[in-house]
Amino acid sequence: MRLNILGYMNERRQTIFFENEPQIIAGGTIAGPKECTSIIGGYVDMALTDDMFGESTFEKAECSMLSYAIDRAIENGGLTRNDIDVMLSGDLLNQIISASFAARKSGIPFLGLYSACSTMSEGIMLGAAMVNAGYARRAVAATGSHFASAERQYRYPLEQGTTRPPQSQWTVTGAGACVIGKGGDGVKIVNATIGKVIDYGVTDVNNMGAAMAPACADTLIRHFKDTSTLPEDYDLILSGDLGALGSRLLKDLCEEKGYDISVNHVDCGEIVYKVIEDEFQGGSGAGCSAVVFNSYILSKLKDKLFKRVLFAATGALLSTTSSGQGESIPCISHAVELRS
Repeated sequence: MRLNILGYMNERRQTIFFENEPQIIAGGTIAGPKECTSIIGGYVDMALTDDMFGESTFEKAECSMLSYAIDRAIENGGLTRNDIDVMLSGDLLNQIISASFAARKSGIPFLGLYSACSTMSEGIMLGAAMVNAGYARRAVAATGSHFASAERQYRYPLEQGTTRPPQSQWTVTGAGACVIGKGGDGVKIVNATIGKVIDYGVTDVNNMGAAMAPACADTLIRHFKDTSTLPEDYDLILSGDLGALGSRLLKDLCEEKGYDISVNHVDCGEIVYKVIEDEFQGGSGAGCSAVVFNSYILSKLKDKLFKRVLFAATGALLSTTSSGQGESIPCISHAVELRS
């Protein structure tokens, strides 16, 4: 028995099991004109006709969209800002200004996160952990992005008219948020697997799918092992921001380890735009999984059309400085399991 106890203590623990059944009470979403031509257009709370959202800059528009998603999620849950104990949020801009400026407006106690495009699943995981442990009655997890602000920061300002390579993705213009609490008939957050930083040496800042796929595969496989489940146990395995190329790579990487996710895997980046258009590799950005999950997927879970979903958003932890210095792109993915 002593050896067994020591062995358990020395074993790394990546998956958290929530015993007190934290739930997603409600979600809130907003998306740009391009995004709303796809299937999610019928599920978001606000479909924009102008991606400036009435603001004078793209960055201000991104901040206003995030504020809207947070307030709408709270409103959809029949709550007020005073009912929320903590806000967990981040974004892609330097110093996560969209999240911190939205927190300034809301007056809700704030924990800023940076997990790039995997911020949505990280926020849900941390919010569930706080609610499960009794440290918060209700938490709101939120993130968003904007195509134009991300291009200006990570690649080239749109005014330059730079040609996009075929392996690139479009950063989603949109934001999503969800309120996490206890009780009621919400969507249960059963467990969450904390990802590791994985780097396969990809240096192409336009090829986010190839950079992030190994991190997502590592987290999914760890989750299957920790929970003693198989891919077929889930109605849907939802990755965040890999796009078409990254999604194919993820399936191949999981298959190499003996896990076939091809039947029930969908990537948010593959469905966020109209499939009949030439959208390169699809969508990416923190707003990609935030919008798709908190609108279309959450609706299907509430209607019990999906009963068990594994959601693993993915993030590339690079900066313009690191890329300019020739660094490869470290990536991460966090997974949460949800049940209706």
